Amino acid sequence: MNLLLRIFFVRIAALFRKHLKLSDSSVLTLWVFPNDLDIYFHMNNGRYLTVMDLGRFDLILRSGLGEICEKNHLAPLVASATVRYKRSLKLFQRYQLVSRIVCWDDKWVFIKQSFIQDGKCAAVGYVKGLFRSPKGNVPTAQVLALLGAWHPSPPMPDTIKHWIQSEEPGRIFHKTDETLFPERSK
Repeated sequence: MNLLLRIFFVRIAALFRKHLKLSDSSVLTLWVFPNDLDIYFHMNNGRYLTVMDLGRFDLILRSGLGEICEKNHLAPLVASATVRYKRSLKLFQRYQLVSRIVCWDDKWVFIKQSFIQDGKCAAVGYVKGLFRSPKGNVPTAQVLALLGAWHPSPPMPDTIKHWIQSEEPGRIFHKTDETLFPERSK
Protein backbone atom coordinates (compact mmCIF):
# COMPACT_ATOMS: atom_id res chain seq x y z
CA MET A 1 0.00 0.00 0.00
CA ASN A 2 1.29 3.42 -0.88
CA LEU A 3 2.81 5.36 2.02
CA LEU A 4 0.43 8.28 1.47
CA LEU A 5 -2.53 5.95 1.99
CA ARG A 6 -0.94 4.58 5.15
CA ILE A 7 -0.39 8.13 6.43
CA PHE A 8 -4.04 8.92 5.71
CA PHE A 9 -5.21 5.80 7.60
CA VAL A 10 -2.92 6.54 10.58
CA ARG A 11 -4.27 10.11 10.68
CA ILE A 12 -7.92 9.03 10.58
CA ALA A 13 -7.39 6.18 13.06
CA ALA A 14 -5.67 8.56 15.51
CA LEU A 15 -8.94 10.48 15.80
CA PHE A 16 -10.62 7.39 17.27
CA ARG A 17 -7.81 5.94 19.35
CA LYS A 18 -7.00 6.84 22.95
CA HIS A 19 -4.80 9.78 23.85
CA LEU A 20 -1.22 8.84 24.74
CA LYS A 21 0.90 10.16 27.57
CA LEU A 22 4.57 10.76 26.84
CA SER A 23 5.39 7.53 28.66
CA ASP A 24 2.93 5.47 26.57
CA SER A 25 3.73 3.42 23.48
CA SER A 26 2.05 3.78 20.12
CA VAL A 27 1.21 0.38 18.64
CA LEU A 28 0.27 0.13 14.97
CA THR A 29 -0.76 -3.13 13.36
CA LEU A 30 0.54 -3.28 9.79
CA TRP A 31 1.06 -5.77 6.96
CA VAL A 32 3.88 -6.27 4.49
CA PHE A 33 2.58 -5.30 1.05
CA PRO A 34 4.14 -6.06 -2.35
CA ASN A 35 5.60 -2.54 -2.67
CA ASP A 36 7.42 -3.08 0.66
CA LEU A 37 9.48 -5.94 -0.79
CA ASP A 38 12.99 -6.03 -2.17
CA ILE A 39 14.36 -8.43 -4.79
CA TYR A 40 14.63 -11.17 -2.13
CA PHE A 41 10.88 -10.94 -1.39
CA HIS A 42 11.21 -9.70 2.17
CA MET A 43 10.63 -6.19 3.49
CA ASN A 44 13.25 -3.84 2.11
CA ASN A 45 15.66 -2.44 4.69
CA GLY A 46 14.83 1.12 3.62
CA ARG A 47 11.12 0.47 4.02
CA TYR A 48 11.62 -0.12 7.74
CA LEU A 49 12.76 3.49 8.09
CA THR A 50 9.77 4.68 6.06
CA VAL A 51 7.35 2.65 8.18
CA MET A 52 8.99 4.01 11.33
CA ASP A 53 7.75 7.44 10.19
CA LEU A 54 4.20 6.12 10.56
CA GLY A 55 4.81 5.09 14.18
CA ARG A 56 6.28 8.46 15.09
CA PHE A 57 3.40 10.20 13.29
CA ASP A 58 0.87 8.24 15.36
CA LEU A 59 2.82 8.95 18.55
CA ILE A 60 2.97 12.68 17.78
CA LEU A 61 -0.71 12.90 16.88
CA ARG A 62 -2.05 10.93 19.83
CA SER A 63 0.19 12.56 22.45
CA GLY A 64 -0.95 16.06 21.51
CA LEU A 65 2.42 17.03 20.08
CA GLY A 66 0.91 17.31 16.60
CA GLU A 67 -1.48 20.02 17.71
CA ILE A 68 1.33 21.84 19.53
CA CYS A 69 3.47 21.68 16.39
CA GLU A 70 0.66 23.01 14.21
CA LYS A 71 -0.24 25.90 16.55
CA ASN A 72 3.39 26.92 17.08
CA HIS A 73 4.73 26.28 13.57
CA LEU A 74 7.08 23.57 14.76
CA ALA A 75 8.40 20.73 12.67
CA PRO A 76 9.57 17.48 14.25
CA LEU A 77 12.79 16.54 12.42
CA VAL A 78 14.86 13.37 12.46
CA ALA A 79 18.59 13.92 12.80
CA SER A 80 19.76 10.34 13.06
CA ALA A 81 18.42 6.80 13.00
CA THR A 82 19.88 3.36 13.48
CA VAL A 83 18.19 0.02 12.88
CA ARG A 84 19.11 -3.54 13.82
CA TYR A 85 17.44 -6.19 11.63
CA LYS A 86 16.89 -9.51 13.39
CA ARG A 87 14.53 -11.53 11.16
CA SER A 88 12.80 -11.01 7.84
CA LEU A 89 9.26 -9.81 7.38
CA LYS A 90 7.68 -11.49 4.38
CA LEU A 91 4.83 -10.69 2.03
CA PHE A 92 1.45 -10.23 3.75
CA GLN A 93 2.85 -10.92 7.23
CA ARG A 94 1.11 -8.96 9.95
CA TYR A 95 3.31 -7.16 12.48
CA GLN A 96 3.11 -4.48 15.14
CA LEU A 97 5.22 -1.35 15.15
CA VAL A 98 5.74 -0.24 18.75
CA SER A 99 7.03 3.32 19.14
CA ARG A 100 7.83 5.07 22.39
CA ILE A 101 9.76 8.07 23.60
CA VAL A 102 12.62 6.71 25.67
CA CYS A 103 14.19 9.94 26.97
CA TRP A 104 15.26 13.43 25.98
CA ASP A 105 17.82 16.09 26.72
CA ASP A 106 17.87 19.85 26.11
CA LYS A 107 17.92 19.43 22.33
CA TRP A 108 17.09 15.85 21.37
CA VAL A 109 14.22 13.42 21.79
CA PHE A 110 15.11 9.71 21.55
CA ILE A 111 12.52 7.21 20.32
CA LYS A 112 12.71 3.43 20.24
CA GLN A 113 10.73 1.62 17.55
CA SER A 114 10.31 -2.15 17.47
CA PHE A 115 8.85 -4.35 14.73
CA ILE A 116 7.15 -7.29 16.44
CA GLN A 117 5.88 -10.27 14.45
CA ASP A 118 4.28 -13.24 16.23
CA GLY A 119 5.70 -12.02 19.54
CA LYS A 120 9.28 -11.90 18.22
CA CYS A 121 11.34 -8.83 17.45
CA ALA A 122 12.00 -8.59 13.69
CA ALA A 123 13.84 -5.27 13.93
CA VAL A 124 14.51 -2.52 16.43
CA GLY A 125 15.42 1.07 15.65
CA TYR A 126 16.31 4.22 17.51
CA VAL A 127 15.61 7.72 16.24
CA LYS A 128 17.09 10.99 17.45
CA GLY A 129 14.99 14.03 16.61
CA LEU A 130 14.24 17.59 17.57
CA PHE A 131 11.67 20.31 17.06
CA ARG A 132 12.40 23.26 14.81
CA SER A 133 10.55 26.54 14.35
CA PRO A 134 11.13 29.01 11.51
CA LYS A 135 13.59 30.72 13.88
CA GLY A 136 15.61 27.58 14.63
CA ASN A 137 15.71 24.64 17.00
CA VAL A 138 13.34 24.72 19.97
CA PRO A 139 14.53 23.31 23.31
CA THR A 140 12.77 20.11 24.31
CA ALA A 141 11.67 21.60 27.64
CA GLN A 142 9.89 24.43 25.79
CA VAL A 143 7.97 21.97 23.60
CA LEU A 144 6.99 19.88 26.63
CA ALA A 145 5.89 23.02 28.48
CA LEU A 146 3.64 23.91 25.54
CA LEU A 147 2.18 20.42 25.86
CA GLY A 148 1.64 20.99 29.58
CA ALA A 149 3.63 17.84 30.24
CA TRP A 150 7.03 19.09 31.26
CA HIS A 151 8.83 16.82 33.64
CA PRO A 152 12.39 15.55 33.77
CA SER A 153 13.41 12.94 31.25
CA PRO A 154 13.53 9.32 32.30
CA PRO A 155 17.15 8.21 32.77
CA MET A 156 19.01 7.85 29.50
CA PRO A 157 19.70 4.15 28.86
CA ASP A 158 23.27 3.06 28.22
CA THR A 159 22.16 2.00 24.74
CA ILE A 160 21.46 5.62 23.82
CA LYS A 161 24.53 6.97 25.61
CA HIS A 162 26.70 4.65 23.52
CA TRP A 163 24.87 5.65 20.34
CA ILE A 164 25.53 9.33 21.11
CA GLN A 165 29.20 8.53 21.68
CA SER A 166 29.36 6.63 18.39
CA GLU A 167 28.17 9.76 16.57
CA GLU A 168 30.89 12.01 17.97
CA PRO A 169 32.91 13.63 15.19
CA GLY A 170 35.96 11.58 14.30
CA ARG A 171 34.75 8.47 16.12
CA ILE A 172 34.90 5.23 14.22
CA PHE A 173 32.34 2.62 15.15
CA HIS A 174 34.16 -0.59 16.01
CA LYS A 175 32.80 -4.10 15.88
CA THR A 176 33.31 -4.25 19.64
CA ASP A 177 30.82 -1.39 20.12
CA GLU A 178 27.93 -3.82 20.65
CA THR A 179 26.30 -1.87 23.45
CA LEU A 180 23.82 -0.14 21.13
CA PHE A 181 22.09 -3.44 20.43
CA PRO A 182 22.68 -5.61 23.49
CA GLU A 183 20.19 -8.16 22.17
CA ARG A 184 22.84 -9.08 19.55
CA SER A 185 24.59 -11.23 22.06
CA LYS A 186 21.43 -13.12 23.01
